Amino acid sequence: MNARHARWLQQADRWGRWAENAVLFFLLGGLILLSASQIALRNIFSTGLPWADPAVRMMVLWLALAGGIAAGRDRKQIAIDVVTRLLPERARRIADTVACLFTSAIATAVAWHSLRFVRDSHAFGDTVFGAWPAWIFQIILPIGFAAIAYRYFLRALMPEPDR
Repeated sequence: MNARHARWLQQADRWGRWAENAVLFFLLGGLILLSASQIALRNIFSTGLPWADPAVRMMVLWLALAGGIAAGRDRKQIAIDVVTRLLPERARRIADTVACLFTSAIATAVAWHSLRFVRDSHAFGDTVFGAWPAWIFQIILPIGFAAIAYRYFLRALMPEPDR
């Protein structure tokens, strides 16, 4: 890998990391604020925001996908690597690259099919929270899985820093 190619990959990784961290920060902060507000409104004023519970559920979905992206990015995903621990270093690198490319391909397929789902939801006029188009909130599915595919593809191309 030449220096120019490595710099481009590092820059792409840095931008992706920044965007992912920003999304995680705002989603988690919003989830905490909305949940705390709902609890306070219910316990103090015996009322609540009618849209808050579905919004919290939607934010949990978004947060789960954003967390999955970050876990893959930082190599903190759940992995069963009993066999790879027994392999020599070169074979381990090849196995890791193949696994990352396979994961990227599967995530790409899921992103494609979830995009089809979102398009169908748009075409049928599905709504949430009363009159809001459902596709606006479902768009995290293709975006999230595309980001996971992107992360694992980059990971397949970039050597691990500790190698």
